[in-house]
Amino acid sequence: MMKCVICKSGDTNKGHATITLQRGQSTIIIKDVPAQVCENCGEYYLSEEINGKVMALAENAIKHNAEVEILRFAA
Repeated sequence: MMKCVICKSGDTNKGHATITLQRGQSTIIIKDVPAQVCENCGEYYLSEEINGKVMALAENAIKHNAEVEILRFAA
């Protein structure tokens, strides 16, 4: 748990986030990503490992020329 760096008043707790990434004409949405989520403002923080997995999923969708891709995160 840590203090949120955005609102500076909320604590973060284990939870899940929906990540939306855009590159060029591609929009990639990844649901149920494990994250630390601020109880006050909802800002999320990803671990380095989870961030790497999210980026790999997005890169794969972009390689397949996805215009809009909605994925569910699987550990």
